Amino acid sequence: MSLPLVKINQYDFEETLFNHFDTNHFAKDLWPLVYILSDGESKTAYVGETTDAYARMNSHLKHQAKSKLTSVHLITSEKFNKSATLDIESNLIKYIAGDNVFKLLNANLGLANHNYYQKKEVYWDIFNSVWNQLRAEGITKHSIAHIDNSDLFKYSPYKTLTMEQSQGLFEILKSLATGNFENTIVDGGAGTGKTILAIFLFKMLSSHLQDFSFKEFGTEEQAFIELVKTIKTKLPNPKMALVVPMSSFRATLKKVFKNIKGLSASMVIGPAEVSKNKYDLLVVDESHRLRRRVNLGAYFGAFDKACEALGLDKHNCSELDWVLMQATHTVLFYDENQSIKPSDAKKEDFDALKKSNKTATLTLKSQFRVKGGNAYVEYIDALLHSKLNGHTEFFNSKEYEFTMFDSLPTMIEQIKLRNKESGLSRLIAGYSWKWISNKDKAAFDIHIDGVQLKWNGTANDWINSENSINEVGCIHTTQGYDLNYSGIIFGNEISYDPATKSIIVKEEHYFDKNGKQSIKDPEELKDFIINIYKTIMLRGIKGTYVYVCDPNLRAYFSSFIPSYQKEVASSEQIFQTTNIKPFENSVPLYGLQVAAGDFGELQQIEDVAWVKIPDNIRPSKDLFACQVIGESMNKIIPNGAYCLFRKYSGGSRNGQIVLVEHTNLQDSDFGSCYTIKEYESKKYEDADGWKHQSITLKPISTDSSYKNIVLTDDALTSFRVLGVFECVL
Repeated sequence: MSLPLVKINQYDFEETLFNHFDTNHFAKDLWPLVYILSDGESKTAYVGETTDAYARMNSHLKHQAKSKLTSVHLITSEKFNKSATLDIESNLIKYIAGDNVFKLLNANLGLANHNYYQKKEVYWDIFNSVWNQLRAEGITKHSIAHIDNSDLFKYSPYKTLTMEQSQGLFEILKSLATGNFENTIVDGGAGTGKTILAIFLFKMLSSHLQDFSFKEFGTEEQAFIELVKTIKTKLPNPKMALVVPMSSFRATLKKVFKNIKGLSASMVIGPAEVSKNKYDLLVVDESHRLRRRVNLGAYFGAFDKACEALGLDKHNCSELDWVLMQATHTVLFYDENQSIKPSDAKKEDFDALKKSNKTATLTLKSQFRVKGGNAYVEYIDALLHSKLNGHTEFFNSKEYEFTMFDSLPTMIEQIKLRNKESGLSRLIAGYSWKWISNKDKAAFDIHIDGVQLKWNGTANDWINSENSINEVGCIHTTQGYDLNYSGIIFGNEISYDPATKSIIVKEEHYFDKNGKQSIKDPEELKDFIINIYKTIMLRGIKGTYVYVCDPNLRAYFSSFIPSYQKEVASSEQIFQTTNIKPFENSVPLYGLQVAAGDFGELQQIEDVAWVKIPDNIRPSKDLFACQVIGESMNKIIPNGAYCLFRKYSGGSRNGQIVLVEHTNLQDSDFGSCYTIKEYESKKYEDADGWKHQSITLKPISTDSSYKNIVLTDDALTSFRVLGVFECVL
């Protein structure tokens, strides 16, 4: 289906604008259109839609802020209708906000999600066309896929609120407007949209009332207007802050607030800052992570100082008490199932607060992060609490990928592939290994089946850090964040007892000192560890991959999580027989069978066919393919698989899978021998001071009979690396 033509006309935003409208029939004939007002110098913009361009532009030219904008882009099409232009306007507001080139003057939050004929089939493609034209004009910069993964987009207040969220917002506003309640507790599990609702509230209270469009709230439109009017009369310039207990997530939200017009990074604070000022409103995100005076490490001094400043007994208070004491109104976003260590404020304190007649309580239930929905959340909860015994079917969803891996290298490979395809795919583990690399940068922390990994290299905003795809995050660097895919490593601190048919924990393998000191009840530690794994298993939007170290837990999980099955394309699927464009859509398949055991029989290389290049790999003349025969690499490469390689051109090979050629000079006329293995090279000195090199070629197999191939000294002269493994075709 061909897309309808979309035109974008640019004009100077001044009185002479109306002269141009006489030659634009969409403006002249009262046709539905979308427009963008902007100013390149101040990097400010406003997005709108109208069926009366004359009246709307005239109104904007009289507006104090919008009249300072210098340019207008009219977006028009014969196929536009009112629903389509409302939807395109909504998408432009969301994506321009996430693009972070222009700050928006728009304050019409809770944008409507209109359903209309051919919305998905045609109009999303039209929006993509509009976006790309705006990129050419310099109005927008980044791709839609890039923006979808950005924190600024994920936590943008320019989002459609669900009915549940709108009702929650209404109750919060009512508490502020009437003064009937001092506190509002919002219960909601991971992924229920608590952070977005908090940011939405800040944007609403920081914007001018006349800039709002309340029609998105339907039948409650007038009620919303009256509540906001009352609050702005009572608190025309409210002193308010968003309290974020976790430092990593706090740094991320500071960046988000900095880039939303009307908000500032200084509005996002840590609990320690609460003691320094009084507030009209304190909103606490992840309030279950507010701390008390237990296992605080270096934070003991700051905690005691804040308690002294507030006149509180340091032994009988928590940061929750600070918040309640320093604010006239509080909103606490809370999830008891995400409390993960003894220092967290007690559930009993929140329960007592809920019973107070000064507190309103509401609940968010709908799952927004995980595409598996509430069914996946419930399945994970039942799995970790051993409630699936007798359950005969795996969790299954066309929208969500939930898979267990027998091979950690394969899971790592798949996470890296998902990261290339979708971005934001990371490894996360339970705290079952000491953090050695924190002090020794050359050291590895995690050693599993020959795999060496390091914990997160930074504590602040690790997920978005440069090397995070090659590291492993923990609960402290991932709680509150969204990922597309998460690869979860269950460590040896969590196991399963077949006799009692229940999850158990092994305290001696749990290395978060502040997470276990002072705990005397083993069941309390178990609750914390299960909460940790449940929380990190709810990070992935599109999928969760699982690898389990403990054999008993692995056996238990295998009954309820489908095992990863590597799909190997048939020769008919991968061979390119028509439309061959060498090194554009295909690469040479060498007539060569590479042994996955020892070096194979003598062979001579010939080009015999062309094979397709995977979509996620950039075409290159350095690429080639061949077939791998044998089981010594079967954790990654199945027997008989056709594999893609990149010609080796120098540089480090350690830790990589390589295609190796071994040539016997006496038989060189008959060809060479080939194998594929993981490469490791070492240099050393003997007792006489002579320098040597050894190369070890390691199998990665479920069959322990395959041994390392070690090459030293003279053997190295007939050995060379031909290619580095890319993927299985």
